[in-house]
Amino acid sequence: MELLSRAVGPIATNVYILADPRSREAIAIDTAIPCLDWVSGLLVERGWTLKLIVSTHGHWDHVGDNAAVQAWSREQAAHALEHEAGGSGGTAAGSSAGSSAGSSAGSSAGEAPIAVHPLDRDRLLHPAPLFAPFEIPPSVPAVDLAEGGRVRFGEIDLEVLHTPGHTEGSVCLLSRADGLLLSGDTLFSGSWGRTDLPGGSDEQMAASLARLSDLDERLRVLPGHGETTTIAAERFWLERVKASGRLPR
Repeated sequence: MELLSRAVGPIATNVYILADPRSREAIAIDTAIPCLDWVSGLLVERGWTLKLIVSTHGHWDHVGDNAAVQAWSREQAAHALEHEAGGSGGTAAGSSAGSSAGSSAGSSAGEAPIAVHPLDRDRLLHPAPLFAPFEIPPSVPAVDLAEGGRVRFGEIDLEVLHTPGHTEGSVCLLSRADGLLLSGDTLFSGSWGRTDLPGGSDEQMAASLARLSDLDERLRVLPGHGETTTIAAERFWLERVKASGRLPR
Protein backbone atom coordinates (compact mmCIF):
# COMPACT_ATOMS: atom_id res chain seq x y z
CA MET A 1 0.00 0.00 0.00
CA GLU A 2 1.10 3.55 -0.73
CA LEU A 3 -0.29 6.23 1.57
CA LEU A 4 -0.19 9.98 1.09
CA SER A 5 -1.87 12.68 3.14
CA ARG A 6 -2.25 16.41 3.36
CA ALA A 7 -4.00 18.70 5.87
CA VAL A 8 -6.29 21.12 4.03
CA GLY A 9 -8.95 23.70 4.73
CA PRO A 10 -9.71 26.11 7.58
CA ILE A 11 -9.62 23.41 10.28
CA ALA A 12 -6.82 21.29 8.80
CA THR A 13 -8.71 18.19 7.70
CA ASN A 14 -6.45 15.25 6.90
CA VAL A 15 -7.13 14.09 3.34
CA TYR A 16 -5.73 10.63 2.55
CA ILE A 17 -4.99 8.80 -0.67
CA LEU A 18 -4.40 5.05 -0.49
CA ALA A 19 -3.11 3.24 -3.57
CA ASP A 20 -2.21 -0.27 -4.64
CA PRO A 21 1.04 0.12 -6.62
CA ARG A 22 0.51 -3.06 -8.63
CA SER A 23 -2.98 -2.35 -9.92
CA ARG A 24 -2.41 1.44 -9.85
CA GLU A 25 -5.83 1.85 -8.25
CA ALA A 26 -6.45 4.40 -5.50
CA ILE A 27 -9.13 5.73 -3.18
CA ALA A 28 -9.44 9.23 -1.69
CA ILE A 29 -10.64 9.62 1.90
CA ASP A 30 -12.32 12.75 3.33
CA THR A 31 -11.93 15.05 0.34
CA ALA A 32 -12.20 18.41 2.08
CA ILE A 33 -12.15 21.82 0.39
CA PRO A 34 -9.66 22.69 -1.11
CA CYS A 35 -8.07 19.34 -2.03
CA LEU A 36 -9.03 18.91 -5.71
CA ASP A 37 -5.77 20.24 -7.14
CA TRP A 38 -3.66 18.12 -4.79
CA VAL A 39 -5.68 14.92 -5.33
CA SER A 40 -5.91 15.25 -9.11
CA GLY A 41 -2.29 16.31 -9.52
CA LEU A 42 -1.01 13.44 -7.42
CA LEU A 43 -3.11 10.85 -9.27
CA VAL A 44 -2.07 12.12 -12.69
CA GLU A 45 1.60 12.33 -11.70
CA ARG A 46 1.63 8.72 -10.53
CA GLY A 47 -0.70 7.31 -13.16
CA TRP A 48 -3.20 6.08 -10.57
CA THR A 49 -6.91 5.56 -11.26
CA LEU A 50 -9.33 6.83 -8.65
CA LYS A 51 -11.79 4.04 -7.80
CA LEU A 52 -13.69 5.41 -4.79
CA ILE A 53 -14.24 8.60 -2.76
CA VAL A 54 -14.79 7.75 0.92
CA SER A 55 -16.35 10.00 3.55
CA THR A 56 -15.74 8.80 7.10
CA HIS A 57 -18.72 10.96 8.10
CA GLY A 58 -20.86 13.74 6.70
CA HIS A 59 -19.56 16.95 8.25
CA TRP A 60 -18.73 19.78 5.85
CA ASP A 61 -15.00 19.74 6.57
CA HIS A 62 -14.75 16.15 5.29
CA VAL A 63 -17.02 16.20 2.23
CA GLY A 64 -16.69 19.63 0.64
CA ASP A 65 -14.73 18.56 -2.45
CA ASN A 66 -16.56 15.25 -2.97
CA ALA A 67 -18.49 16.54 -5.98
CA ALA A 68 -15.48 18.28 -7.53
CA VAL A 69 -13.21 15.25 -7.18
CA GLN A 70 -15.92 13.01 -8.59
CA ALA A 71 -16.45 15.34 -11.57
CA TRP A 72 -12.71 15.28 -12.24
CA SER A 73 -12.69 11.47 -12.12
CA ARG A 74 -15.56 11.42 -14.62
CA GLU A 75 -13.60 13.64 -17.02
CA GLN A 76 -10.52 11.45 -16.65
CA ALA A 77 -12.56 8.33 -17.41
CA ALA A 78 -14.04 9.97 -20.51
CA HIS A 79 -10.59 10.96 -21.75
CA ALA A 80 -9.31 7.43 -21.18
CA LEU A 81 -12.22 5.97 -23.15
CA GLU A 82 -11.59 8.37 -26.03
CA HIS A 83 -7.92 7.44 -26.07
CA GLU A 84 -8.65 3.70 -26.01
CA ALA A 85 -11.32 4.04 -28.69
CA GLY A 86 -8.96 6.01 -30.89
CA GLY A 87 -6.21 3.45 -30.48
CA SER A 88 -8.32 0.34 -30.95
CA GLY A 89 -11.03 1.49 -33.30
CA GLY A 90 -13.70 0.52 -30.79
CA THR A 91 -15.31 1.65 -27.59
CA ALA A 92 -13.88 0.44 -24.29
CA ALA A 93 -16.05 -0.37 -21.32
CA GLY A 94 -15.79 1.90 -18.28
CA SER A 95 -14.27 0.53 -15.10
CA SER A 96 -16.47 -0.23 -12.10
CA ALA A 97 -16.10 0.87 -8.51
CA GLY A 98 -13.38 -0.90 -6.57
CA SER A 99 -15.47 -1.54 -3.47
CA SER A 100 -17.57 -4.37 -2.17
CA ALA A 101 -19.02 -2.22 0.61
CA GLY A 102 -22.19 -1.61 -1.37
CA SER A 103 -23.70 -0.97 -4.74
CA SER A 104 -22.32 1.68 -7.10
CA ALA A 105 -25.67 2.07 -8.82
CA GLY A 106 -26.45 5.72 -9.49
CA SER A 107 -22.91 6.80 -10.39
CA SER A 108 -22.03 7.60 -13.99
CA ALA A 109 -19.95 5.12 -15.96
CA GLY A 110 -16.27 5.42 -15.21
CA GLU A 111 -16.48 7.98 -12.42
CA ALA A 112 -15.37 7.25 -8.87
CA PRO A 113 -18.49 6.65 -6.73
CA ILE A 114 -18.87 8.28 -3.33
CA ALA A 115 -19.14 6.09 -0.22
CA VAL A 116 -20.58 6.94 3.20
CA HIS A 117 -22.50 5.16 5.95
CA PRO A 118 -26.27 5.19 5.24
CA LEU A 119 -26.99 7.19 8.42
CA ASP A 120 -24.86 10.06 7.15
CA ARG A 121 -26.07 9.90 3.56
CA ASP A 122 -28.41 12.88 3.96
CA ARG A 123 -25.53 15.03 5.22
CA LEU A 124 -23.91 14.68 1.78
CA LEU A 125 -27.13 15.22 -0.17
CA HIS A 126 -28.10 18.27 1.92
CA PRO A 127 -24.91 19.58 3.56
CA ALA A 128 -25.29 21.67 6.70
CA PRO A 129 -22.72 24.49 6.63
CA LEU A 130 -22.47 24.80 10.44
CA PHE A 131 -19.34 26.98 10.76
CA ALA A 132 -18.14 26.58 7.15
CA PRO A 133 -16.65 29.78 5.70
CA PHE A 134 -17.75 28.82 2.17
CA GLU A 135 -20.54 26.99 0.38
CA ILE A 136 -20.48 23.19 0.59
CA PRO A 137 -21.68 21.58 -2.66
CA PRO A 138 -23.95 18.56 -2.28
CA SER A 139 -22.71 15.15 -3.41
CA VAL A 140 -24.55 11.91 -4.16
CA PRO A 141 -23.37 8.73 -2.40
CA ALA A 142 -23.67 5.48 -4.34
CA VAL A 143 -21.85 3.08 -1.98
CA ASP A 144 -22.97 2.23 1.56
CA LEU A 145 -20.23 1.86 4.18
CA ALA A 146 -22.19 -0.45 6.45
CA GLU A 147 -20.75 -2.27 9.46
CA GLY A 148 -18.74 -5.29 8.36
CA GLY A 149 -18.54 -4.16 4.74
CA ARG A 150 -15.28 -4.23 2.81
CA VAL A 151 -13.58 -1.69 0.58
CA ARG A 152 -11.36 -3.63 -1.81
CA PHE A 153 -9.15 -2.30 -4.58
CA GLY A 154 -6.10 -4.01 -6.00
CA GLU A 155 -4.70 -6.12 -3.17
CA ILE A 156 -5.91 -3.73 -0.45
CA ASP A 157 -8.77 -4.76 1.82
CA LEU A 158 -10.33 -2.31 4.30
CA GLU A 159 -12.91 -3.40 6.86
CA VAL A 160 -15.69 -0.94 7.73
CA LEU A 161 -16.26 -0.34 11.46
CA HIS A 162 -19.39 1.65 12.32
CA THR A 163 -18.28 3.95 15.15
CA PRO A 164 -21.09 6.44 15.92
CA GLY A 165 -20.68 9.22 18.44
CA HIS A 166 -19.37 12.14 16.40
CA THR A 167 -22.23 11.59 13.95
CA GLU A 168 -24.74 8.78 13.64
CA GLY A 169 -22.93 7.34 10.61
CA SER A 170 -19.28 7.83 11.51
CA VAL A 171 -17.01 4.97 10.41
CA CYS A 172 -13.40 3.86 10.73
CA LEU A 173 -11.57 1.85 8.08
CA LEU A 174 -9.32 -0.95 9.27
CA SER A 175 -6.53 -2.58 7.26
CA ARG A 176 -5.34 -5.50 9.34
CA ALA A 177 -2.75 -6.53 6.76
CA ASP A 178 -1.16 -3.08 6.65
CA GLY A 179 -1.63 -2.28 10.34
CA LEU A 180 -3.66 0.90 9.74
CA LEU A 181 -6.81 2.39 11.21
CA LEU A 182 -8.28 5.41 9.44
CA SER A 183 -10.30 6.76 12.34
CA GLY A 184 -12.04 9.82 10.90
CA ASP A 185 -13.24 12.04 13.74
CA THR A 186 -13.79 9.17 16.17
CA LEU A 187 -10.27 8.86 17.62
CA PHE A 188 -7.54 11.50 17.70
CA SER A 189 -4.17 11.57 19.37
CA GLY A 190 -5.12 11.90 23.05
CA SER A 191 -8.72 12.80 22.31
CA TRP A 192 -11.93 12.06 20.43
CA GLY A 193 -14.38 13.80 18.13
CA ARG A 194 -16.88 16.36 19.38
CA THR A 195 -20.21 15.05 20.56
CA ASP A 196 -21.99 18.41 20.97
CA LEU A 197 -22.78 18.86 17.26
CA PRO A 198 -25.94 17.55 15.54
CA GLY A 199 -25.82 13.75 15.49
CA GLY A 200 -23.33 13.53 18.35
CA SER A 201 -23.74 11.30 21.40
CA ASP A 202 -21.54 10.87 24.47
CA GLU A 203 -22.87 7.36 25.04
CA GLN A 204 -22.27 6.21 21.47
CA MET A 205 -18.82 7.78 21.39
CA ALA A 206 -17.84 6.00 24.61
CA ALA A 207 -19.02 2.69 23.15
CA SER A 208 -17.12 3.29 19.91
CA LEU A 209 -13.90 4.19 21.74
CA ALA A 210 -14.28 1.11 23.93
CA ARG A 211 -14.51 -0.98 20.78
CA LEU A 212 -11.33 0.58 19.38
CA SER A 213 -9.52 -0.16 22.64
CA ASP A 214 -9.75 -3.88 21.79
CA LEU A 215 -7.88 -3.51 18.50
CA ASP A 216 -4.26 -4.57 18.01
CA GLU A 217 -2.06 -2.08 19.88
CA ARG A 218 0.39 -2.05 16.96
CA LEU A 219 -2.14 -0.37 14.67
CA ARG A 220 -1.13 3.03 13.36
CA VAL A 221 -4.06 5.43 13.70
CA LEU A 222 -4.62 8.01 10.96
CA PRO A 223 -7.18 10.52 12.29
CA GLY A 224 -9.32 13.11 10.52
CA HIS A 225 -7.39 15.93 12.21
CA GLY A 226 -4.04 16.17 13.94
CA GLU A 227 -1.10 13.85 14.24
CA THR A 228 -0.82 10.14 13.60
CA THR A 229 -0.87 7.94 16.71
CA THR A 230 -1.15 4.25 17.64
CA ILE A 231 -3.62 2.17 19.60
CA ALA A 232 -0.79 1.45 22.06
CA ALA A 233 -0.27 5.17 22.70
CA GLU A 234 -4.00 5.67 23.37
CA ARG A 235 -4.75 2.41 25.15
CA PHE A 236 -4.48 3.68 28.74
CA TRP A 237 -7.31 6.19 28.48
CA LEU A 238 -9.28 4.07 26.00
CA GLU A 239 -9.38 1.25 28.53
CA ARG A 240 -10.61 3.69 31.18
CA VAL A 241 -13.47 4.63 28.84
CA LYS A 242 -14.24 0.95 28.31
CA ALA A 243 -14.24 0.23 32.06
CA SER A 244 -16.41 3.22 32.99
CA GLY A 245 -18.65 3.39 29.95
CA ARG A 246 -18.18 7.17 29.98
CA LEU A 247 -16.03 9.76 28.28
CA PRO A 248 -13.24 11.29 30.42
CA ARG A 249 -14.00 14.71 31.89
